[in-house]
Amino acid sequence: MPAKPAPIKKSPAKKAAPKKEEKPAAPAEPTPAPAPAPAPEPEPEPAPAPAPAEAAPAPAAEPAPEAGGDAAPAPAEEQKPAAEPAAPPPPPPEPEKPKEEPTSEPVNLTLEDVNDTTLTVKWRPPENIGASGLDGYTVEYCRDGTQDWVVANQELIISNRYAIKNLTTGDKLHVRVKAVNPGGPSAPASLEQPVVVREIVDRPRIRLPRSLRTVFVKKVGDTVNLVIPFQGKPKPQVSWTKDGQPLDLKAVGVRNSDRDTILFIRKSERKDSGKYEVTVKVDSLEDKATISIQIVDLPGPPSSIKLVDVWGFNTALEWTPPKDDGNAEITGYTVQKADKKTGEWFTVLEHYHRLNCTVSDLIMGNSYSFRVFTENRCGLSENAAVTKDLAYIQKTGIQYKPPEYKDRDYSEPPSFTQPLNDRAATMGYTTKLLCAVRGNPQPKILWMKNQMVIGEDPKFRQITSQGLCTLEIRKPCTFDGGVYSCKAINPHGEAVVNCKLDVKAVQVPTDK
Repeated sequence: MPAKPAPIKKSPAKKAAPKKEEKPAAPAEPTPAPAPAPAPEPEPEPAPAPAPAEAAPAPAAEPAPEAGGDAAPAPAEEQKPAAEPAAPPPPPPEPEKPKEEPTSEPVNLTLEDVNDTTLTVKWRPPENIGASGLDGYTVEYCRDGTQDWVVANQELIISNRYAIKNLTTGDKLHVRVKAVNPGGPSAPASLEQPVVVREIVDRPRIRLPRSLRTVFVKKVGDTVNLVIPFQGKPKPQVSWTKDGQPLDLKAVGVRNSDRDTILFIRKSERKDSGKYEVTVKVDSLEDKATISIQIVDLPGPPSSIKLVDVWGFNTALEWTPPKDDGNAEITGYTVQKADKKTGEWFTVLEHYHRLNCTVSDLIMGNSYSFRVFTENRCGLSENAAVTKDLAYIQKTGIQYKPPEYKDRDYSEPPSFTQPLNDRAATMGYTTKLLCAVRGNPQPKILWMKNQMVIGEDPKFRQITSQGLCTLEIRKPCTFDGGVYSCKAINPHGEAVVNCKLDVKAVQVPTDK
C-alpha cells in the first residue's frame, strides 16, 4: 500500500514557522526612513542595527518548532530599535550673533568732596564706548587691606558724579568705577590713594566782592541785596552785626547757605546806613569783613540866603550850607532868578560850588528875586532858599570912561641873532653869505668888503627880508676873497658882524 500523506501534513508546520519569522521583519521596513535626513551625522548609525536583528532569528528558525514559546520575545527585542527612527528630525542650528564687547574704563576719576559720612567722586566717560552704547556706571568701594568690594549704587547711574553715603567715620576706603554696556562691565577706574572718611577742616574765608570793598550807596526806598560768598568746612557759623550791635531782624533779613550769606533790605531807609560786619566761624577759626552801607536822600535847601549888594546891572548873593545834606556830600548849588513882572524862573548858575556869587546882565528898571537849590548825588533839593528883598536895577545915566592905556615902547637897537660864518668858495661858482638881524625900527643894512661899502656893484646881489640878510657873490674869482662885513643901523644904534671868504682856484691835472 502506498505511504500515508502524514509527512505532507508536517510540511505546513514548517511553513508556519517562517511566517512567524516574517512578522518581526515587517517593522524593519521603516528603517530606511532616517536615510533622507543626512544633516545629523549620528542618526544614520542606528539604521543598520535592525539588519543583524533579522539575521539573528534566521538560524533560530529550525529550533522554532521545538520551542514554540521562544519565538515570541524575538519580535519584542527588534521593535525597540525600530521606534527610535520615528522621532522628527531636529531643527537646523541658528547662526551665531556677534559677541558684544565692554567699553574702556572711565577716565579722570577724582575725589570731589568728603566729610564724616559721605564721600563724593566724579569722573569722565570712557574714551571707547563701542557701537552698543553705554548703559551706566557702577561705583564700588572696599576697606583698605580687604578685597570685599561693595556696590554703592543698586541701579546703574548715568551721571558722572556719585556720593557714597552712610559711611563710617574713620574708615579708609578704596573706590573704583566701572562702565557697563551689553558686553558687560569694563575694567575699573580706581582712585590712586585710599580715602579716609572724616570731616576736613577748611579755614573759613570770606570772598568779599570788589563792589563792596568801598562804600555801598543806595537811594532811600531802593532794595538792598548783598550776596557775600565764603568758604570753609565744616559748615561755618555766620553772624552779622551793625555798628557793633546785633541786627534788627525785623528790618533786615539774613539768609545763610553752605557757600554764601545774603543781607536783604526790602525798602531801605536812612537809618539803615552804617557799618555791617559779617563773621564766618569754624571751631576756633574765624574771618571777618566790614561793609559800609550808605543810604542817601535828597538834601535840604540852604539854611539862609542874603542879598548883599546891587550895583549897575549886577547883584551879589550869599547863602549858608543846608542843615540836612541827605546823608551825602553836597556836590553844588543851582542859582535862579525871576523878574517881578513875569514871575518866571530862569537858571543862572548850575553845579556851583561856592557859597556866594554875582549875577550880572540884569535889565535896567526891573526888580528881581533869587533862589538857591542844594544838589547832591541824588539830585536837587525839593525846596529852595528865596531872597526876602528884591534887587531893583535903577535907571540912571551911564557915562562910560574908557580906561587909558600907555603905549608900549617896542623900539630897540639892532642886534644880530645869527652872525656871519667864515666860508671857502670855489672860483667860478656863485656863493652866499647869510646872517639875521632884529631891531625896531627896522635897521638899514650895509655890506662892506675890506671895510669898503660894496654899494651897487652888479657882481654882488643884496637881499633883506624879515630880518634875514643875504649877500650873493656871482662867480667869484681869487680877487673876491677877503673880509666881508654886514652893518645894521637904526636911530637907536648900530651893529656889525664880520666873516672871511677864501676863493680857491680849480686845479686841472696835467698829463705828464
